[in-house]
Amino acid sequence: MIVYETTQPGAPLARVEKETPAPKGTEILLKVVACGVCHSDIHLHDGAFDLGHGKQLDVAIKGQVLGHEIFAQVIATGPDATSVSPGDRRVIYPWIGCGECASCQRGEEHLCTPGRALGIASPGGFADHVLIPHGRYLFDTGSISGSFAAICACSGLTAYGALKKLGEPGPNDEVVIIGAGGVGMMAIQIALSVFKIQPIVVDIDDTKLEAVRQLGVERVFNSSDSQSAREIRRLTGGAYASIDFVGSEASTGYGLACLRKGGRLIIVGLYGGSLIMPIPLIPMNARIIQGSYVGSLDDLGELMALVRAGKIAPIDILERPLAEATEALADLKAGKVRGRQVLINA
Repeated sequence: MIVYETTQPGAPLARVEKETPAPKGTEILLKVVACGVCHSDIHLHDGAFDLGHGKQLDVAIKGQVLGHEIFAQVIATGPDATSVSPGDRRVIYPWIGCGECASCQRGEEHLCTPGRALGIASPGGFADHVLIPHGRYLFDTGSISGSFAAICACSGLTAYGALKKLGEPGPNDEVVIIGAGGVGMMAIQIALSVFKIQPIVVDIDDTKLEAVRQLGVERVFNSSDSQSAREIRRLTGGAYASIDFVGSEASTGYGLACLRKGGRLIIVGLYGGSLIMPIPLIPMNARIIQGSYVGSLDDLGELMALVRAGKIAPIDILERPLAEATEALADLKAGKVRGRQVLINA
């Protein structure tokens, strides 16, 4: 099998030929059809997350095979695997846990530490084959394209998981979505079609905001305007929630500035930095600051049922060959991508 693995932080991925694994027990071997390129892949490729104040979280691993948004075809199954057969095409739930800890026992494998997540702790989809431990991590995608199916495993799941954390907003509870990149655009689609929320959308790129308008969103704001958060508060009386798909110091500050008392900030993005605020203002404003990390196995099952039913439209997707994995990471890091990139294993 061919894999594209990390060498030194930020360096081009190395094309390496390895022995194709043979599945044992409940394991399943799949041929990668399509694999999305995610912003978290950039951090893993660079080897660090920015924690602010000159500090970094070191995640550099030499020989790591990135890629967690995977749509693939079953090639072979272990003797105890019964849920799929060779030839089946499925999207893979990549956030695989140990199966034994308290988080896993609650059905929250995505919160398992360290876990066995594909493309993070285990070899991922920047390869022509991938091995998974059990068929429960595979989901039918119906008639949708392989590229759209692939991004459901993270972009779609992350958006869906964040929106579920809103609870049940009332008719006058306004929701602000910050960031109209790949995950943000998925969140906008899902908010409109599934949650029946007409969000307020914020970005610094007018081109992206125009794409948001084309989805039917009427209220968009460019966050480079220093008065725009104040204008959102004036229009809404303060938002019920802000969902931040950027995760920078500027975007989290903006999200908090939009909120009313009792509002909630849901932070999804991993751009980096630190959040500093006066402690008395947290209880005085009764606000909730919550992180949201991808979603559970059940969440992906719910999402794929919605996708198969045609309730979620695909976003802009740029397909490129698997061999261009390094170039795809560079383009995403440089901000040259609208929507999502997907690597195709021809």
